[in-house]
Amino acid sequence: MTLSISAIIITKNEEASIGKCLESISWVDEIIVVDSGSTDNTVKISKSYGAKVYTRSWKGFGFQKNKALNLAKKKWILSIDADERVTADLKDYILSLNDKDNYAYSIKRNSYYCGRYLKYGGWGSDYVVRLFKKKTAKFSDELVHESVITRDPVKKIHQHLLHFTYDNYEEVIKKINVYSSAGALKLYSKKIKSSLFKSVLHSLWAFFKTYFFKFGLLDGKAGLILAISNSQYTYYKYLKLSLLYQNKKS
Repeated sequence: MTLSISAIIITKNEEASIGKCLESISWVDEIIVVDSGSTDNTVKISKSYGAKVYTRSWKGFGFQKNKALNLAKKKWILSIDADERVTADLKDYILSLNDKDNYAYSIKRNSYYCGRYLKYGGWGSDYVVRLFKKKTAKFSDELVHESVITRDPVKKIHQHLLHFTYDNYEEVIKKINVYSSAGALKLYSKKIKSSLFKSVLHSLWAFFKTYFFKFGLLDGKAGLILAISNSQYTYYKYLKLSLLYQNKKS
């Protein structure tokens, strides 16, 4: 017996990518889109693919995805982002699974970064839990970098989920600013403290971890750029965290 699947997606101004994402999951039983106030054609495009679209105010990635999870009606959940695509091989594998399986599944994600697919730097062997039973899982309530919390054992799926992260470096810079602010708030909520010195140390470690320990250097120019952008994101995240504490004192 094949799986009965609800695909869930959270969106805001994703008209450039949402169509291809929805096309890649047109075979699921239900598509739930939770939008946080798009001003482009995201909602219109989503509805044209038969998605059930709901509007909810933004309170963080974890909160938003749990909203989508609660709205889903089917037994199994496929969580996917608007900039991701399910490949034909991945679709066939998912449809071959047995509904009686008691697992959650982490899927290998192949990321496209500024003109090429990366193989290293932590992006070439990136497994993310995306397929699970609704009754046995939920998302962590995080502002950013949320994760799936499941009571079931996790099995790996080696067929690829394609992730189109950034088309150009301007997008990278914009996302660094947005995600570093959210990351700082996340650390602040956990009462983690920072300083300029710690910001620099964390930044250096992020670069070395991406470029050397995770072999980003083997991706050539793209690997170096990824390591630098990870370093910048980390630096600004911890710097903004220190500023949150300074502003609290003033």
